[in-house]
Amino acid sequence: DVQLQASGGGLVQAGGSLRLSCTASGFTFERLSIGWFRQAPGKEREGVACISIGEGKTYYDDPVKGRFTISSDNAKNTVYLQMNNLKPEDTAVYYCAAGRGSIVVTVEMWFNSWGQGTLVTVSS
Repeated sequence: DVQLQASGGGLVQAGGSLRLSCTASGFTFERLSIGWFRQAPGKEREGVACISIGEGKTYYDDPVKGRFTISSDNAKNTVYLQMNNLKPEDTAVYYCAAGRGSIVVTVEMWFNSWGQGTLVTVSS
């Protein structure tokens, strides 16, 4: 019964930065893990990053390592995805998802609740 709201998407130029937000409600925030996933046109959905809120452990999929940073503001029940040095191939609908307990990899089936997504478009 976790509800998620993703926001912050938009249109940016290649090399630019954008910060996505995911606000959670309906469950104890510190008991959650929050993951970011994305789906580009014509492609399968793929993992981006995740964070185990209680432990503070983070994980990044290879295409975004060194460019994206996931973090949490527990007082606001919010997880952020800071995206730097954006590339056209980052263009996708970005979804945040929640699972209970400690999840330290972006295995989609472990995340039970999903937000509606926010569109990120990176122009060349």
